[in-house]
Amino acid sequence: MGIKSKEIVENFYTSLFKGEEGVLDNYLHPNVNLTWYGTTGLKKLDFNEILNLRDDMAKNFEELKAEVEKLVEEDHQIAIQFTYHVKTIENPDEEMPLAHFMAIWELKDKKLFKGVQISQLGEEIDESPWS
Repeated sequence: MGIKSKEIVENFYTSLFKGEEGVLDNYLHPNVNLTWYGTTGLKKLDFNEILNLRDDMAKNFEELKAEVEKLVEEDHQIAIQFTYHVKTIENPDEEMPLAHFMAIWELKDKKLFKGVQISQLGEEIDESPWS
């Protein structure tokens, strides 16, 4: 049995910064389009812009990992809620939340094709909102 759509979305966010060779090729469609509403405003990103963002973040953080809270699929659209936690170069012993995200993706050829993402700067939360 092949990889499921929800697994593709989750694996993209959880493996994005682990230094795997060709990770973007594995998950992103060559014509990917991500609309991102963030604290710095609206961004529209294509494949190369997502690659550049990933490379910039990898230079700035010792470690970055995604903690997935919710993953839902309906009518060929996958929604994910997660938080990126980071360890900075200045303080590699302390992990802190970087940002909270909600994203909805459509896949094409089993790759992320069209996405909308919303993020907010991270803050500590005591428990899962889904508890």
